[in-house]
Amino acid sequence: MESVKYLLDENQIPKSWYNILADLPVPLPPVIHPGTKQPIGPNDLAPLFPMDLILQEVSTEREIPIPEPVRDIYRLWRPTPLHRARRLERVLDTPAHIYYKYEGTSPAGSHKPNTAVAQAFYNKQAGVRRLATETGAGQWGSALALACRLFDLQCTVYMVKVSHDQKPYRKIMMQTWGAEVIPSPSSRTNAGRAILAKDPNSPGSLGIAISEAVEDAATHDDTKYSLGSVLNHVLLHQTVIGLEARRQMELAGEYPDVVIGCIGGGSNMSGLAFPFLADKFKGKKVRIVAVEPEACPSLTRGMYLYDFGDTAATTPLLKMYTLGHSFVPPAIHAGGLRYHGDAPLVCLLYHHKYIEAVAYQQRAVFEAALQFARAEGIIPAPESAHAIRKATDEALQAKRDGSPRVILFNLSGHGHFDLKAYEDFLAGRLEDFAYPRQQVEQAVRELTGIQP
Repeated sequence: MESVKYLLDENQIPKSWYNILADLPVPLPPVIHPGTKQPIGPNDLAPLFPMDLILQEVSTEREIPIPEPVRDIYRLWRPTPLHRARRLERVLDTPAHIYYKYEGTSPAGSHKPNTAVAQAFYNKQAGVRRLATETGAGQWGSALALACRLFDLQCTVYMVKVSHDQKPYRKIMMQTWGAEVIPSPSSRTNAGRAILAKDPNSPGSLGIAISEAVEDAATHDDTKYSLGSVLNHVLLHQTVIGLEARRQMELAGEYPDVVIGCIGGGSNMSGLAFPFLADKFKGKKVRIVAVEPEACPSLTRGMYLYDFGDTAATTPLLKMYTLGHSFVPPAIHAGGLRYHGDAPLVCLLYHHKYIEAVAYQQRAVFEAALQFARAEGIIPAPESAHAIRKATDEALQAKRDGSPRVILFNLSGHGHFDLKAYEDFLAGRLEDFAYPRQQVEQAVRELTGIQP
């Protein structure tokens, strides 16, 4: 019988994370203090993060050892399986070979615990009692709630209000693990109260929720902030995905021609792709594609500028492709991936054409998700379905070209808590939405005054 799954043993969980900063062919623009317009130092980040994570943020060591307590928890679900999507290949009648790394086997159902567990560990080591964070669709909040429970930390999650209302079971999942879940914008923080004063019916955004979580952490001595994407140390922790996948592709006797990941902030795509980018920097021929929604097209239509990471403009300035920190995604958008910018590392790689990017309308994404679920049996998270859409298009292009192609994508989570979006799609209620160019241009005009 032909293999469908390629598995590693628990003793093959990576012992180190891969740090792409060691191999970058171009320098990463510094993070800038908005007041001094100078690069920030460790002391600027100390109110928010423990020193071990701050050091990881700036490290140029190629390998960062994974602490044994973290690897011990990873064993609950890692190594995750690599699947050959043979049934989908037959449905598409394609000569392409399609592989997917399935991160939905984690207790939280997504890739997010890979960094949540690491961040909880380092905060516990530093004597922190509580972590504050934000979440959009809920995958990150669920992961951090789980990680805090495993390390006996308190957890406060500011959940984007529209997702809080659309996805009650995500909230219940976090509460089951002991987290406090607050719809954002809230009256709990100055940032939230200011937003509500302007718009009492604000649906919220990740930028707003970040403002609230950062304020919460900065104003409580026993609390630190935890982030599920964007920053270097977060992407670092996710590289366990690609490190495992590279070994599993060897078991399959193939190497990908194209590696695909969906992107909202960058952790999903980077976790799979960064180890393969290390090969690309050495001359290996492999394409890396980031897939985003047309409703939040930061890479494909944003501008490469310094911007704040949050709506209230309280974070340092990050060089990234941005739609502007005042961006609020449309409430009709069902697929997550709603951040106004992207990880500086990802943006740098895109700017210098080491990776590609493509944006899709949500109905095309859900069409691909449905086809995948009916072929492979797994109902994918809407975020992951963006990668499926691109993988499907690559496979169909291989069919038109009459040439084989090896495709690898990250199925970063299951969609068991996202069935309302599937219900809306099946009922014909999902609407396509393309973020207007004029709103991007207005945001860019507003950003000109904060450039270093």
